[in-house]
Amino acid sequence: MRRVTLDLDVLRSFVTGMEMGSFAKAADRLGRSTSAVSAQLKKLEDQAATPIFRKSGRGLALTEAGETMLGYARRLLELNDEAVSAIHDVELEGWVRLGLQEDFGEAVLPDVLGRFARAHPKVKIEARIGRSYELAERITSGSLDIALAWHNDDRLPYSQHVADVQMRWIGPASLIETNLRSGEALPLVALEAPCLLRTVATETLDRAGLPWRMAFSSPSLGGIWAAVAAGLGLTIRTEIGLPANVRAMTPEITGLPALPGMGLFLHRKEAELDPVAARLADILLQATLESLPEIARARPVHSGLRSVA
Repeated sequence: MRRVTLDLDVLRSFVTGMEMGSFAKAADRLGRSTSAVSAQLKKLEDQAATPIFRKSGRGLALTEAGETMLGYARRLLELNDEAVSAIHDVELEGWVRLGLQEDFGEAVLPDVLGRFARAHPKVKIEARIGRSYELAERITSGSLDIALAWHNDDRLPYSQHVADVQMRWIGPASLIETNLRSGEALPLVALEAPCLLRTVATETLDRAGLPWRMAFSSPSLGGIWAAVAAGLGLTIRTEIGLPANVRAMTPEITGLPALPGMGLFLHRKEAELDPVAARLADILLQATLESLPEIARARPVHSGLRSVA
């Protein structure tokens, strides 16, 4: 079998296009023309010796081989970037303050800390797990350098939209979904107000004309999962960071109304971060995109290119 050495520049264009949802946008970000990116994608398919894209409406989606290629491409770029950073920033020192939504505490934080610590062992990280409104307040006051949080209508000047993630009804893992069609008031489990998801849940049920009652409130996400797992009621959340004793439910089966998506943002305290915070922001963004459910990041890509063939 002929040995093939993949081109990291080509892989970077490929991964950037998939994460941005557009190869035209990827070309702008990478400082290349759309025709140059098109040629790179053609080269990637030639090296793969199999199609990695398929038509999806007016855009492109990945084939099964393309999904496999994307996973390996992310890993190769991660190792490359970590190596380059470790060499050039070996003397990087200082400290950085990071904020994360509770959902990402277990799904993203260990990966981020591990990657960053390996490349920059002299940097001290101060991390805070909190709710979106609290993280936004801390970014505004300057007590956090960067924060990953759900959008909660705060207008922060230095924010980057990361993804839109579908909200889901969440119930205990043992729940039989058809039992919900009883006509009784739906018991809800939610974080204490103010809470965006609490508001979405009650307003969605009100619009659908379905009765509900607040069965349990908690100041922490851990309390929410415990109450839902115990069968006290349903909550709404995304599929990120779900413990094994709860599960996302299907609205079509339960008869519950469909839920909207929720915007995920990376907030910065200022437009130009210092080198330490900027590097951590890059690693956080990459790790977050890798952790998102496939539905949030594997949507069809509008390439802005006529063809990749």
